[in-house]
Amino acid sequence: MFYYVLKYVLLGPLLRLVFRPRIEGLENVPDEGPAIVAGNHLSFSDHFVMPAILKRRITFLAKAEYFTGPGLKGRLTAAFFHSVGQIPVDRSGKGAGQAAIDEGLGVLRKGELLGIYPEGTRSHDGRLYKGRVGVAAMALGAGVKVIPCAMVGTFELQPPGRKVPRMGRVTIRFGKPLDFSRFAGMEHERTVLRAVTDEIMQLSGQEYVDMYAPDAKAAQAEERAREKQEKQGKQERREKRQKH
Repeated sequence: MFYYVLKYVLLGPLLRLVFRPRIEGLENVPDEGPAIVAGNHLSFSDHFVMPAILKRRITFLAKAEYFTGPGLKGRLTAAFFHSVGQIPVDRSGKGAGQAAIDEGLGVLRKGELLGIYPEGTRSHDGRLYKGRVGVAAMALGAGVKVIPCAMVGTFELQPPGRKVPRMGRVTIRFGKPLDFSRFAGMEHERTVLRAVTDEIMQLSGQEYVDMYAPDAKAAQAEERAREKQEKQGKQERREKRQKH
């Protein structure tokens, strides 16, 4: 009940006012039956904007950190995600990926709509990063179609680190359902999973980076630290020469 109050009375109208979403291909999302909606992930707002415009309820696999935050803010965040039916997934430790797949398959077996971001995390710079193959494993394991979804503009309105989004217009584009029944029974073959995942992630038109987002972010942070260290070294050598 709270989900529908939030969607149609409290949060939904506000989101439509702030983001003024332009919706393309909504007819590609089935009115009933199990399916996966696989989207790019540019902003924290993605969690709310796309579900707000869908006709039916969608369940996302959400990182466990949203349910375990400290203090009042953490409790409120956890209560919100629980109330809208999101499923916490622990992404740490061995077997985390399989645990997420099992949770997703459980949603699909109930005939529901499952939402997933194959990148596994928000893009830190607006580019599209390599997708995790869990989405392919679930699609093949459950024998369901995948509807690719492209969020366009949410990064500019609420990039990582910005708590309150700017007002503006975003586009939410749903592609034609992708049928992978030709790969039935091959959900444990890595090359098949990679091919399926790559096919799913072709709708957004973003610049693509063939790295996982956390690896790319770590590499960029390392590069910035090295540049800072080199700059400090040059400054120290310059000061040393001036003293002499």
